[in-house]
Amino acid sequence: MQDSFVHKGKRKNLVEYLRYRIGISDENVLSAMNDIPRHLFIESIFEDFAYEDRAFPILAHQTISHPSTVAEQSELLQVKAGEKVLEIGTGCGYQTAVLIAMKAHVYTVERQKDLFDFSKNKLRELHLYPKFQSFGDGFAGLPTFAPFDKIIVTCGAGTLPIELLKQLRVGGIMVIPLGPTDEQFLYRFTKVGPTEFEKEEFGAYKFVPMLGNTNQ
Repeated sequence: MQDSFVHKGKRKNLVEYLRYRIGISDENVLSAMNDIPRHLFIESIFEDFAYEDRAFPILAHQTISHPSTVAEQSELLQVKAGEKVLEIGTGCGYQTAVLIAMKAHVYTVERQKDLFDFSKNKLRELHLYPKFQSFGDGFAGLPTFAPFDKIIVTCGAGTLPIELLKQLRVGGIMVIPLGPTDEQFLYRFTKVGPTEFEKEEFGAYKFVPMLGNTNQ
């Protein structure tokens, strides 16, 4: 698959939709989503619909999130160029690519081997390079590289992963969906002290569940 003028036109329309219908105002997010070819991260049978606000199945019974969800999570993260961002759940690599396009230094973890391999190859094809890409348990984070300026969790956790909060610097932000499998709420935690956090809620979403242990 190539990135044609038609794809670029559809991406431009998607960005206008995100700006005017969804209310995304962070130009860094909108610019990144205009740059990243979403159709290259999904199966070719869905290519014609890649720039609609829809989720699609990907490998390992997972999904690529709606573009609006990717944009909203990215905006809530308030990413600045050069910040260290830990992503839990690389998936197909689309959200990773958006964060890299936002000039973040991305450290990303995926527990499904099929998706780890796919995303690693896809990002390399597109000359997008995370600082570190790991196959492992997202609940554990990446303590070796901590502290992080920002943490984004792209799968729904039943309980708040305390280990991840420990890996956030004071002043840092974590965006995470929390709740049971059928419905999660999106939260933003701001670390205001070594063990103090401010918590904000941003409505109901559906994410694939966050899984512990490593799938060999």
